[in-house]
Amino acid sequence: MTVSALTRPGERDRLIVKLSEIDWLFVLVLSLIAGAGALMLFSIAGSSWDPWAAKHVARFAMCLLLMIALAMIDIRVWFALAYPIYGIGLLLLVAVEAVGDVRLGAQRWLSIGPFSFQPSEVMKLGIVLALARYYHGASAQRARLSWWLLVPAAMIGAPVLLVAHQPDLGTAMLILLTGASIVVLAGLSWRIILAGVAAFLAVVPPFVMFVMHDYQRQRVLTFLDPESDPSGSGYHILQSMIALGSGGLLGKGYGLGSQSQLNFLPEKQTDFIFATLAEEFGFVGCVSVLVLYAAVIFMALRTAYVAHSHFARLAAAGVTATFTLYVMINGAMVMGLAPVVGVPMPLLSYGGTVMLTVMIGFGLVQSARVHRYTEVTKGTGSIL
Repeated sequence: MTVSALTRPGERDRLIVKLSEIDWLFVLVLSLIAGAGALMLFSIAGSSWDPWAAKHVARFAMCLLLMIALAMIDIRVWFALAYPIYGIGLLLLVAVEAVGDVRLGAQRWLSIGPFSFQPSEVMKLGIVLALARYYHGASAQRARLSWWLLVPAAMIGAPVLLVAHQPDLGTAMLILLTGASIVVLAGLSWRIILAGVAAFLAVVPPFVMFVMHDYQRQRVLTFLDPESDPSGSGYHILQSMIALGSGGLLGKGYGLGSQSQLNFLPEKQTDFIFATLAEEFGFVGCVSVLVLYAAVIFMALRTAYVAHSHFARLAAAGVTATFTLYVMINGAMVMGLAPVVGVPMPLLSYGGTVMLTVMIGFGLVQSARVHRYTEVTKGTGSIL
């Protein structure tokens, strides 16, 4: 849409109507979560906007504008781009294997000039779009139980294996669980679901013992007994649990958390920022933020429910599943209920890549809301 087009009354009126269809309460709740993150980053930097809080606010502002812009895109355009985005993401993951940058023992980044990024972030959205498009025209029988299940299994398995090989087990888990969530929501038979869960549980022990890298295996063993190495592999989780417990009901007060302020808590601005929140604002503060997360999830699922097209419903639900998994995995990790896998708390933690991925996904969710009455057909690809 050009600037001159926006000056025409008809185009301008349609834009205003679309903007009015955005869930602005949803936008407000996202802003509250990001604002809470900025407050925590300001606190742990010694009441300073540098080096984290100012960048966090600026990134969120830009990502929020991007989300609103993406919400204006017709849901049929998302449908047409679904397979291309997935294909590009897969090619980028293959490129990482060939020419990716190695940092801290992991080959996860691609560099283009002065910029570097993780292609696995592209795949978090690509897998949602591709599976939503695949199941859009599938019959109930095909979605429930048939050999057609091999197609989505391959679509999920290829990026999961590539990302796990980098190695990035946390992101591989997110892609796997997000893909599985869409397959289940599409109507998979409960017999297959139960058989899949049983097979997964049976595979976990040999996978941990014989497939995982040594440091990954150590994380699992540390999760089972963090006190076995309190000053080494168990240090992160033990300090996190100390911070959680010391906060009590109301917390020690803003800027008064000893674990974070005195740098006992590692990764206090990223993976363990929720422990910092617990220490300073206690149980009440944690519950308040979790209520905001629950509100985001509820409103996104409501958008998925009211969408007319099957593609929009599955795409919105898939993005919501990814966001929910972020929150659940990070929360469990911080509380010692899951191994440390490097999954941040979305919008609360410092970091631009995850924030960008989440907000692009929510742009898709809002597009599904704005265009909820739009029907998507197999010939929609011609809209491009």
